[in-house]
Amino acid sequence: MPAKGARRPFAERLIEWAANHGRHHLPWQRSRTPYRVWISEIMLQQTQVATVIAYFERFMDRFPEITDLAAAPVDEVLHLWSGLGYYSRARNIHAAAKQVAAEHGGTFPTNISEVMALPGIGRSTAGAILSLALDQSQPILDGNVKRVLARHRAIDGWPGKSTVSKRLWAAAEAYTPALQAGAYTQAIMDLGATICLRSSPSCLLCPVSRDCEGRLQGRIGELPAPRPKRERPLRQVDIVILRDGAGRVALEQRPPAGIWGGLWGFPEVPDGQTVDGWLAGSWGVAAGHIRPLAPVKHGFTHFELTMHPHLADITFKPSAYVAEGGELLWYDPAAPAQVGLAAPVTRLLKALTKLKVQAYDENG
Repeated sequence: MPAKGARRPFAERLIEWAANHGRHHLPWQRSRTPYRVWISEIMLQQTQVATVIAYFERFMDRFPEITDLAAAPVDEVLHLWSGLGYYSRARNIHAAAKQVAAEHGGTFPTNISEVMALPGIGRSTAGAILSLALDQSQPILDGNVKRVLARHRAIDGWPGKSTVSKRLWAAAEAYTPALQAGAYTQAIMDLGATICLRSSPSCLLCPVSRDCEGRLQGRIGELPAPRPKRERPLRQVDIVILRDGAGRVALEQRPPAGIWGGLWGFPEVPDGQTVDGWLAGSWGVAAGHIRPLAPVKHGFTHFELTMHPHLADITFKPSAYVAEGGELLWYDPAAPAQVGLAAPVTRLLKALTKLKVQAYDENG
């Protein structure tokens, strides 16, 4: 027992608090295997818990084991990921599953260097997997933990800056216990998610507020420092929606790299070409058969995108044009193919159901 008046260790206080007030009923907390924890950790990056729950359960129903994921086509993985965003995460988990199957016999590795060698897994995610699933003493530093540690240690600066990150990692290593590491990791994540919030934190309910330097200095509101502001450039793109008499639309698969890599979407008009000219030359669609639709805006981390859709209802399937990624997919919204679609494409497909088909033939 600590001497009277002595502070109990940071980890001990967090673990005790979490036992009574932490989150214990999330789906990935049942049957905590490295595979299940890994998928949940990747899904939770940049995404709210409430959103992830349904996606995680569907994903586990379809791919209960990592070998099931490795054997699946990437299109099916992207389809199940549709709507979660940041699609490089889905491509990476598929590639990582294949690597585990090839190099580790289908068993998720338990050595942190081997885990970090898998696509899309950095130090913090690897630590979370091994700590939560196997109780290894591995520090983590996700967004919630950065906020807790920056406030408790009064660490100045934006966490994305190298010097600040080093100080936060040092704090994470110092606080992570040798025993009950999994319980501690879950506790500090829960504290950041439910108590030590970005705005309006509940310091009165915090088990480590008594020695929180940020609170004692009256600086909770300024810690951690926000990312330096920068203007996001605006990008414009014209897309074409060719729809046949049955209501099917032409989609093409995007290249593996870049935004929405590997997903299916509407063909884009190349830079420097007009919509009418490109549709006439590549698709054989006359200008009078094209009608513009309302623009669709979508925000990315580094830029804002405005898509300008142009709809043409046709009675023929263009044969001259072959998409860069291969053949076209004639997508039927009434019987959708199991492929990955970006959120703006899904929104446009729903909007199309309200637009009456106006059939044209290639002779006008």
